[in-house]
Amino acid sequence: MNNFSFYSPTFFEFGQGAEAKTGELIRQFGGTKVLLHYGGGSIRKNGVYGKVIAALTTADIPFTELGGVVPNPRSGLVYEGIELAKKEGVDFILAVGGGSVIDSAKAIAAGVKYDGDFLDFYRKKASIEDALPIGTVLTIAAAGSEGSANSVITDEETQIKKGAYSNKLRPRFSVLNPEFTCTLPAYQTAAGATDIFIHVCKRYFSNTPEVAITDRLCEAVMKTIIYETPRVLRDPNNYDARANIMWAGMIAHNDICGVGREQDWASHHIEHELSAMYDVTHGAGLAVIVPAWMKYVVEKHPERFVPFATEVWGVPLDMPNPIETALRGIERFEAFLKQIGMPSRFSEIGAKKEDIPKLVDKLFANKETEGFYVKLNRDDVTKIYESVADV
Repeated sequence: MNNFSFYSPTFFEFGQGAEAKTGELIRQFGGTKVLLHYGGGSIRKNGVYGKVIAALTTADIPFTELGGVVPNPRSGLVYEGIELAKKEGVDFILAVGGGSVIDSAKAIAAGVKYDGDFLDFYRKKASIEDALPIGTVLTIAAAGSEGSANSVITDEETQIKKGAYSNKLRPRFSVLNPEFTCTLPAYQTAAGATDIFIHVCKRYFSNTPEVAITDRLCEAVMKTIIYETPRVLRDPNNYDARANIMWAGMIAHNDICGVGREQDWASHHIEHELSAMYDVTHGAGLAVIVPAWMKYVVEKHPERFVPFATEVWGVPLDMPNPIETALRGIERFEAFLKQIGMPSRFSEIGAKKEDIPKLVDKLFANKETEGFYVKLNRDDVTKIYESVADV
């Protein structure tokens, strides 16, 4: 196990009715005037908006609003939010929604405290030294941004999707009521579960030896998603299944599963280019790319794929032929994704084979290789894209 520092200060209020404490929590963490940040009309239709407004009103907290966040959040709305927050003198940002809303809120929080262009943080030209405090009311179990130090934003000028990282971006609190996810369409639920599962894969496929504790944590989260996702798709109002998936989403990405080990985010970055160019739902894009990445690297580096097959998917170990065991694990993963309604080809997500050179150019704009488990070059990534592209 490698040396590590780990700091995860977010306070979680979890369960039915948890949103009623939102105003109280804002007060507890020093907020006196709030920027309420959210997406489209879904939170109004499902009643979440009204419940949050009631909690703010009860706590006598003034607020200003900025809606309009879309999946794969855009830089333009972040600029608007920074301006609005400064103009209104807000000292706290409340994100009500899923990962896109929370990521946008984090970018605004950092931008308010910075004299330059907030995209400097995402272009790796500056580090985040300060940010407004953030709270979240989660409505989608997927990205894990409610407990992470990460934010991902699409630069509208270049159509490049990049991430920033700082413990200053970790929410001060997050309200998690699994009931808020019950009205999600089946596709969105499945895409979120896929995102959660693959967040853990990024930690699991590691070259670091002797990491048994995080191996077992990763396997537990992945097996939970395998068990609970079909249950919740059969019965969208299954509170217990929703609750387990929601908490798994947080654990998958606050980095408790990744400390002390090298992580591989190659397939994640490969997918980012798809979601930036075609506005693909992130979990759906990952469902296309990650199995393709697995099949491309497995024979080059099969070691982690064997326990992935045996411990996560229950594949019997073929001692004389570990590659066969590994491939059967990947097959079961692909079958699971198909079972829950996820795509597997470019044609299903609107991507085009002729755009592969552009996707590769964007990915390798400032680097020669991608990933750590197996280092990939431009030719490798081109082959991964081509393996799922339609003729």
